[in-house]
Amino acid sequence: MTVEGETKLKNKERQKCEIWTRIMGYFRPVSGYNPGKKAEFYERRYFSEEKALENINSSKDADADSASPDQSGEEPTKH
Repeated sequence: MTVEGETKLKNKERQKCEIWTRIMGYFRPVSGYNPGKKAEFYERRYFSEEKALENINSSKDADADSASPDQSGEEPTKH
């Protein structure tokens, strides 16, 4: 199924997409990185404000549950 007006390319008609990223205030192509820097780049995790807010809210809920006082009145021992 294709979307109206969409062109299908064969693999031999495609060209490689070059990925650039910002490092130390300037942009560089990832293809110029050494193998260690490339691995580091591909392991990066990207920030999402929505996910961060979800994590904050869920951790607040978990903290509120764990902060409830013990029924015996004694403080729990730490292992």
